[in-house]
Amino acid sequence: MVRKVIITVFVLTCLLSLNAFALNGLIDDEGTLTKVEDSNYMGDTLWVLGAAFLVFFMQAGFAMVESGFTRAKNAVNILMKNLMDFSMGSIAYWAIGFAIMFGAGNAFMGTSGWFVPSESLTEGAAASTSVFSALEWSSVPTYAAWLFQLVFAATAATIVSGAMAERTQFKSYLIYSIFITGIIYPVVGHWIWGGGWLQNMGMSDFAGSTVVHSTGGWLALTGAIVLGPRLGKYDADGKPRPIAGHNLPLAALGVFILWLGWFGFNPGSQMGADAADISSIAITTNLAAAAGAILAMITAWLILGKPDAGMSLNGALAGLVAITAGCASVTPTSAAIIGALGGIVVVLSVLLFEKLRIDDPVGAISVHGTCGALGTILVGFFDSSSGVFAGGGFGLLWTQIVGVIAVLVWCLVTGFILFYGIKAITGLRVTEEEEQAGLDYEEHGASAYPDFNVSSIR
Repeated sequence: MVRKVIITVFVLTCLLSLNAFALNGLIDDEGTLTKVEDSNYMGDTLWVLGAAFLVFFMQAGFAMVESGFTRAKNAVNILMKNLMDFSMGSIAYWAIGFAIMFGAGNAFMGTSGWFVPSESLTEGAAASTSVFSALEWSSVPTYAAWLFQLVFAATAATIVSGAMAERTQFKSYLIYSIFITGIIYPVVGHWIWGGGWLQNMGMSDFAGSTVVHSTGGWLALTGAIVLGPRLGKYDADGKPRPIAGHNLPLAALGVFILWLGWFGFNPGSQMGADAADISSIAITTNLAAAAGAILAMITAWLILGKPDAGMSLNGALAGLVAITAGCASVTPTSAAIIGALGGIVVVLSVLLFEKLRIDDPVGAISVHGTCGALGTILVGFFDSSSGVFAGGGFGLLWTQIVGVIAVLVWCLVTGFILFYGIKAITGLRVTEEEEQAGLDYEEHGASAYPDFNVSSIR
């Protein structure tokens, strides 16, 4: 066994040494593309790919969280949606999404780089990277950058799934998943990461509190509003009724998978194997998650009278979402404060949306939309060099607020157009009979638990 491992490592090392394996290997050094050392190039590439694989595993985490927080009769439907949003999103992001997000274009969107063209030889790399000039600060191959950004796009799409769970037609989900990963999300990404107008203003969103999470959260909000609440969620007086998820241990497993995946999500956004930087980002990420879980538990304990497990799990996710924007630019102490504020806010937000009759079975709107916006704005206060508390004035804070509002407006407008359009053309919500019976049987002809008697109502 040891011999096989040694041989495998040797073969991979030899392959990495081949010039044909290199794609870009260039980095923008004050306006001039220069070649990086082969060892750094290979190290950066392996790190970014490894981080991408971790973020991909977050799809499993989302599947577990969403299915655990919903009823057994809809578990297969949840799993199918998570499988298909990544599968269909991969094609959409390859064909047009990456070009819109990072291709050379204008301040609104990229207009070149369709189907991710890429040179295979270093001599052609300069021509290739010019198409994706917004990524020239990183030396990794274009395909590695595409894969890393793809798993982010899939994250934004799957956020929407949770808020619209248990009552959405499967075919309609496939349609809006394509539009989100192919157009709506990439436009936001271009504004902030791809050389667009918010990036030019100086907005700071290192790993995507707004780009990924708020975009997914605000689109989830529009979808939940257009769909309306689940049957039985509110009584005749409009008071919310609890609809318990069928498997809290499964949801907890999902949260731990997501927590693990975030160590690829945030440190991986460095797009290079910079030891000190990725170590610091990992620390701020973890502290925020821990503080978020603790403060969500305390907040729920004070309001609800019990240390609610569901709220505590979402608190950890809220801390992770909130720190994602500033994970590379705040101190560990600031990260713990940001995560703690996320934990408090997510509980209040979940209760608020419930009172507003916006039914979100998993709390996705609050975790990703509300806490994503919160974390982005808090960068304006806690940024170690330009934040208000560092003596940098209010310039960055103002830019962060403008960015949050702009993305909110974009997502609300495009989200309502998308979901009302789907509702008018193909239909968006299942029938009452299908919802009561469960989407597993009605949409997929299967059950996640065929050996158990699952209630058709609850």
